[in-house]
Amino acid sequence: MLAGAPSVVVFIDYQNAHNSAHRSFCSFGDDLSDCTLDPLKVALSAIAKRAPGGDLKQVRVYRGRPDPRKEARLAQVSDRQASQWQSDARVLVKRRPLWYPQDWGQDGCVERPREKGVDVALAVDLVALATKNAFDVAMVVSRDTDLLPAIEAVFDLHGPRVEAVNWAGASTLKLTRNSQVLRGHTLSRDEWNACRDRRVY
Repeated sequence: MLAGAPSVVVFIDYQNAHNSAHRSFCSFGDDLSDCTLDPLKVALSAIAKRAPGGDLKQVRVYRGRPDPRKEARLAQVSDRQASQWQSDARVLVKRRPLWYPQDWGQDGCVERPREKGVDVALAVDLVALATKNAFDVAMVVSRDTDLLPAIEAVFDLHGPRVEAVNWAGASTLKLTRNSQVLRGHTLSRDEWNACRDRRVY
């Protein structure tokens, strides 16, 4: 597929990237919503770090979706964000229902809703698209080490066609087997600020 600039698909583990940016760049007490990310801006910033760049083919965003029966307002916000982001044909948002504790909404409930299967969905798609030669380079925006087996599988199939993206000050994904090197790119505070989604949802 390498005719001219390499085709790039960017895989964003949204909540992982969002939380990591919040820890790296926001002040203590700042709400998570204050640093919402625009996936397309993140993808373009990541590709701009590459030499020799690349042609963005798709941004694939993986995140949980709140249950509208339990968190109606957050579900509406999530729906509006997904709709807005996908107004650009290059962006695909794949969401899975959040898991809720049995005592959610009751006094004394201390557990928060959690994502289930989001990292698995990303990993499955990463390998599946690699087997179809759907990209020259995959850039993974996450620091979740659960993704490493999928990245290793792609290396086994096609060599080093996966690259990691992280925020300055945050840990990054690394391969440690057979001297394989996972190329990494770090986005700065200024780049994070340029990637923020400041729309009101």
